[in-house]
Parts: sequence; structure tokens; C-alpha cells
Amino acid sequence: MDNKKMLNVVSLFAGIGGICQGLKNAGMNIIWANEIDKMSCLTYAANHPNISLINDDINNIKTANIPNCDVLTAGFPCQAFSIAGYRKGFDDERGNLFFSILRILQEKTQKPSIIFLENVKNLLTHDNGNTFKIICSELNKLGYLLHFKILNSCDYGNVPQNRERIFIIGFLDISAYNNFKFPEIINLTKSIKDIKEDVIKDKYYYTEKSKYYLELKKNIINQNSIYQIRRVYVRENKSNLCPTLTANMGTGGHNVPLILDDKGIRKLTPKECFNLQGFPSYFILPEISDCHLYKQAGNSVTVSVIERIAKNITI
Repeated sequence: MDNKKMLNVVSLFAGIGGICQGLKNAGMNIIWANEIDKMSCLTYAANHPNISLINDDINNIKTANIPNCDVLTAGFPCQAFSIAGYRKGFDDERGNLFFSILRILQEKTQKPSIIFLENVKNLLTHDNGNTFKIICSELNKLGYLLHFKILNSCDYGNVPQNRERIFIIGFLDISAYNNFKFPEIINLTKSIKDIKEDVIKDKYYYTEKSKYYLELKKNIINQNSIYQIRRVYVRENKSNLCPTLTANMGTGGHNVPLILDDKGIRKLTPKECFNLQGFPSYFILPEISDCHLYKQAGNSVTVSVIERIAKNITI
């Protein structure tokens, strides 16, 4: 990112800081963040201790209390538009949180020069495309010229995870808009073995007393594949990619992808899930339950994809 100045960033719906981490890696300066989930804030604060983080509902925060910035980013809640959710869109209060972003942009006398939004790919086709048309129309009314594209983490982030997300990058300045291009596809050089931890606790392994053990033992035979337990069968992902990590990994152990190593059949650890999201090795996982960590990994973004997009932003 060849900027004349370091860009200051405000992050809405910041989660554990995946977008912030990617922008920071690209040379941007995060100055303020908001997240409603207390456990996510613990992880965010552990890794970004010097950033002003507000743990509150965005609807409770006055625009006047949000600092001016160059870049406003928001991975606004996606369950309302996701295949994994009910796809209610704007009829769901989570979908309506997009209008909280609009409210802030409308009320800012000094608007951010750039907006950086992320969501599930189904946002593009939800309600026959009407939802996305509304989003683009409202942002255009505020003066933003938009680029958008669906990127898969395995193609653009060099992580072995099949994860398609839509990114919307908006500019007030036409020159900055014209200068921006999404990054090109890169070769995937990392495999499942590259995200594995060296030392694994016994609690992650299945034993003969475990539910599904006989079915798992019969089907999980390849150390280079990732497996999933479905309702009636065990599925092997033969592409050497992990399927999309989801927040419901935190609601039950059977939702966590499985692998075979020299010791036996086991779940991916929370740290391995964070590795699949492109977080740096030094990223701190606080002492909270695995359920929360799995949920956070599934809810996050792929950091390396964010970084590559951000490096193409110039003003």
C-alpha cells in the first residue's frame, strides 16, 4: 500500500479483530473499534491492547462519540443472509444492522474516504438480488463509488480453506476508486499439514468410548484429508481443503472438522482453526472455553485475504 499517509481506521462489528489485523498488517492504523460480544472483546483486547474498544450495541453508540477516520470497516452480521442461517435478510434484526452503518455515515460531517465491508457471498443473491441493490443504492447516495467481488480464501489468502465471502470497497474519491483493483488469484502453497499444531492435548482425540468412534475409524483413513461428521455419514473433503469454518463449531463438538494423525482421530484445535483463517502465529487466544474460541474462529474473516485487499487501496 503506497499511501502518502497512514490511514486511520474505525472498525464496526469488529469481532475478534480479523479485519483489523489484516488492515494493520497492510500498514493501516486502527484507532477505534466496537463489538457487542463480551468474549470476542476479550480476544480482541488481548491482541490489540492499545486500541480503544467499546463493548456495546452499536445502536447505543452516538455517532459523535465515534472518531473521524479515513477508513470505516464493518463485517456486519451475516447470519441473516447466510445459507447456514434463515436468510431473512433485512427482516432479521441482524440484517438491519446494515442501516446502523448508514446512520453513522449519514451523520458524520467528515465522512470516511473509504468503506470496507465484508459478508457472506449469498448477500449478492439474497431476495433475488434486491437486498444487495438496496445496499449499493444507499451507499451510492452517500457518494461512495463501489467495487465488489466474491473471493475464496484458498485462492486469494493462501490458506487451505474453502471460504467464499463478498467484499465491498467504496471510495468517495474517483481517482482512488479508479486506482483500486482486487488482488489476483495466487497459487495455494499451504496444505493441511502447514496449519497443524505440534503438540495436541488428549481432549481433542476420539477414543473407543466416543460417540461415532466406529464410524469414524472405518472412514477416516487419510492423513492428508479433513473430514466432517454429517447426520448419517462421515464426509471426506478430498480437495485437501478444509470446508468453510462456521460459528456453529462452538455449539457442539461434532461440527468441528476432523483429521487423522499418527496418534489417532481428532478434532482440529481452536488454534488450528485460527491458522486456517490466516491469523499470525503470535495471535493470542485468551483463557476462555473452546466453545467460544471455535465460534470466534468461524465468525471471523481470513486475515490474509483482508491484507491483500488492503494493500491495493491507495489514496
